[in-house]
Amino acid sequence: MEVLFIWYPKCTTCQKAKKYLDDNNIKYIERHIVENNPTIKELTKWIKISGKEANKFFNTSGMLYRQMELKKKLPNMSEEEKIALLASDGMLVKRPIIVTDKFVLNGFKEKEWQEYLK
Repeated sequence: MEVLFIWYPKCTTCQKAKKYLDDNNIKYIERHIVENNPTIKELTKWIKISGKEANKFFNTSGMLYRQMELKKKLPNMSEEEKIALLASDGMLVKRPIIVTDKFVLNGFKEKEWQEYLK
């Protein structure tokens, strides 16, 4: 199984997730979310595979999310508009993200990762 690991190196949650992958000998391809932001096409595919709504892919604790007042704006946006916004800046995207052919996980919940990556 090929695993794409999308992260922001300064993020402590991402660092914990990377350590988890390394400690469990899970091979992955690393991608910096700001230097190589997910595209509209990628996000559309990943959101579909994840079974979640686009809202669940927003980094709601991020400064940019708060500065843009997205809590107020997202309810009035279409899925397409939300995905385009996510694709505009990697700092808006909840991370880390694990992408495989079969599943997509965003955010690091160790039990969830254990279940999917066993």
